[in-house]
Parts: sequence; structure tokens; C-alpha cells
Amino acid sequence: MSSAPDPRTTTATGSDVRVRFSPSPTGTPHVGLIRTALFNWGFARHHGGKLIFRIEDTDANRDSQESYDQLIDALTWLGIDWDEGVEVGGPHGPYRQSERHDVYRDVLAQLVEKGLVYESFSTAEEIDARNEANGRAKQQGYDNYDRDLTDEQKAAFRAEGRQPALRLKVPDEDITYVDLVRGEVTFPAGSFTDFVIVRPNGIPLYTFVNPVDDALMGVTHVLRGEDLMPSTPRQIVLYRALIEAGVTSFIPRFGHMPLVLGDGNKKLSKRDPRADLFLQREKGFVREGLLNYLSLLGWSIAADRDVFTLDEFVAAFDIADVNPNPARFDQKKAESINGDHIRLLDADEFALRLVPYLQASGALGESPTDEQLALLKAAAPLVKERMQLLGEAGGMLGFLFTDELEYEEEAVTKLSDDAPAVLAASAEALRALDSFDTESIQAALSAALIDGLGLKPRVAYASPRVAISGRRVSPPLFESMELLGKERTIARLEALKERLSA
Repeated sequence: MSSAPDPRTTTATGSDVRVRFSPSPTGTPHVGLIRTALFNWGFARHHGGKLIFRIEDTDANRDSQESYDQLIDALTWLGIDWDEGVEVGGPHGPYRQSERHDVYRDVLAQLVEKGLVYESFSTAEEIDARNEANGRAKQQGYDNYDRDLTDEQKAAFRAEGRQPALRLKVPDEDITYVDLVRGEVTFPAGSFTDFVIVRPNGIPLYTFVNPVDDALMGVTHVLRGEDLMPSTPRQIVLYRALIEAGVTSFIPRFGHMPLVLGDGNKKLSKRDPRADLFLQREKGFVREGLLNYLSLLGWSIAADRDVFTLDEFVAAFDIADVNPNPARFDQKKAESINGDHIRLLDADEFALRLVPYLQASGALGESPTDEQLALLKAAAPLVKERMQLLGEAGGMLGFLFTDELEYEEEAVTKLSDDAPAVLAASAEALRALDSFDTESIQAALSAALIDGLGLKPRVAYASPRVAISGRRVSPPLFESMELLGKERTIARLEALKERLSA
């Protein structure tokens, strides 16, 4: 029996660190997957090591080119780059499992030659029958029966038309390793029996190809979700066999990150809108804000600090500081942090990032004019402090780019009965202005509505705000009027007055 971690476990640090991100191209990238990529990227960059991006595409029924393209799109948008792998190449390619069958065959041949794997002909029904006859629970599964088959028995099975699976021999001892997140973990002897690494049809299983790829690519640290933790002892046993066969010289270190929860105590479902990376982007997350929030799902830079830059994340991140307890995805907190990062953008960058969202809302066309871009640059500072998501841009600024204003129904119906008079007084005051700038506009409207009509500011400016923006809530009123210009502003005041008077 052994209860100590294998001394052949890597001690790699610094530039020798090699981690990998190895998703399957199925479905849309979700936030849990991206957090895994982020933590691997952060760990590699913190230590000055390498990140490998490998694709596990051996499930032809589920894998798709569309999903692969989405993975590339997601990582590119987020700025998570990689040093080796698909699209960039490297010394250990190919980096798609579907292109590595010859590699797996060669490794299998080495394991067979060393007597570390064996042919298994037992069917599920035969295993169940033997377990029942021997007083073993069916849940215990395979009983290592085929380990000692003679050549004659194997020949007889083949004569029946049976094709064997290949199983790895599992030592009868405790398997212990030190998890980078959870500390020392021991799987007692007998936790699992000899397991299949190649199906009877010759197709190798994930339990085999994943560690083999890691071994051949020199991966030193395997950082992944805790749902994969039960496979760790099998992988360690396989690594020992790979070392004995001369395929590799060390066992990587493992770290299992906590689950990301949705509502209640349930894992965040891939079908939950919060989990959809592209839906979050569509809503208006900036990459800095989303990555900041995802990094907080199991880790923190300090007890009293939630907002930080990517450079600060890289400088501080270590997988050993990840909390093993489940992390809950909080949409409101994510959006709040995103708003903080929007405010960290410089003015020109902020305006530039608003363009696709204004295009999506219809406020801007496919090729905005220089005049429109100049207007956007001038208007952007008015909403920067108020915005949590870039997707709010259409509602906040769209009124500046159209002369066919649409009113929010509630905004119109909640105006006071004296709104037409207020709008008439506003238009008259503004028409008299020679200089149409923010200070002049404010002074004119204050004199006409507050001093002249005796209105409180909240009431005085409600109907002019709806007139120019179509909404009860808008960017600062006087600045917005300056940006619209005198003619457009007065036209909007008169248009709403006519609508209310009709």
C-alpha cells in the first residue's frame, strides 16, 4: 500500500510551467469554460510559462466547425492568447485529437509491449453475472477477470467473433496526490478496477487520449473544473504506465476549480442565459469587465477589492489561492463591475466600442459618416458615468442620430397637463438665443420655466427631456440640446407640443 504522492510528480516552476486549455467544439462557449481558459492563461502568464490550446474533437456526432469558430472568436475577443496549438502551431502538433490517431496507436503499442495493458473480452452481462455469483455488488463493476486469460482463451473468444477492449492494469494501492486547490487527496485502494482505454471498435477513450496528449505536450499543470476530479486517480495510474513505457518522465500537478452555481445550489446550466458568453457580449460587456468578474468566481485579488485590470490579475494570480467552495454567478454584480471597467476606458476607446452597439440598435448604419462619429465622440462622455452595459447605448444616445424620434409611451403619458405650455415657452426661449451652447441653453430655460412659469426643475425639464430624447431618462439635457443643434431641438419641442395638443 502507498499513501504518499508519487515522487515523480513535476516540480516545474517559472518558464517551465506548461498548461493547456482543451475544450470540445460543441455548443456555444459558456462562462464556466471561459473561466477555465482564463485561469490557465493567468497561471501561465504569471509564471512566464506556456499556454497550449488543444481541441478535443473525437465526438463526430457533437463536434462542429461552427463551435470551433466560436471558440476562436471568444478567445480572440477576450484577448486570451496562446503560445502553442490550433491556429498558431507548435512543436507538438497536430493539436486536434481527430488528427492524432497515429500518435495514440504508437503509444498503445508501447504500453502493450511493456505488458501494462491487456485485452479484455468480457461483456457487461458476463461481468454482472460473475459479480452476482461472487457476492459482489454490480456497482463495483469490472472484476479484472481478463487479466489472466490464456492465449487459448483469447483465441476462443476471437473465434466467436469477439473484439477485445484494452484495459490498463490498476495497482492495488491507495492513489494520493496534492491538489493545488484542495490539498492532499487520497483515493483508497479498490476505488476503481482496471479500466478501458480503447473500445472494442478500436476507438481510444478520453481517459486515455487526454493524458497522453498532456504527456506528449509536456503539460506540467492540469487546471480544470472539479467535475473532472473523479478521473484524476485513473489519469495518475496511466501516467505511471506512460513513465514506465518511456513516453514521459513525470506526472503533472492537478488543480480542480470550484463549480459555478446558478440559482439555488445547482451548477450553472449551459442553457442558462447567464452562461452564454456571446449573449453577455451582446448585452454590452466589455472584455475587461467580464474577465474581471469571471476571475472572481473562486478567486480574489484582495478581501476589500473587486475591480482590477488584467495586468493586475496576471501579477497576482496563483491557482493555490483559488477557493475550493462553489462560486455563484451574480448577474447584477457582473454588470456593476462591467460599469466600473467602462469608466476606466479612455474617451476615444469608449466611443469606439459604442459603435457596434449603436449599429445593432439601428442608430448608426454599417458605415457611419465622419459627422456621426464626431457627434458620438462628443456625446459619449455624457453617458459614460451612467452606463453599465454598452448595449444601453442605443437607448441612451440613439435620439442624436435620427430625426424620426420614437417616444416611450410611459414617458409621454406621465407628463403633466401643462406640458404643452412648457414646451412652447422652451421653444420661444431657445429661439431667441444667438449662441446655442450648454450655458446659454440652461440660462434661457431656467429663466423661462423656473423664473417665468414658477416651476420646480424636476417638472420644468421633464417635457423638454421627453421631447428631445423620447425618454424620461436621458443624458444631461442642456448638453444634449447643444449636440442636437438649435433647429433640431426647437423642432422636437414643437413636435411633442403638437402631439400633446392634438
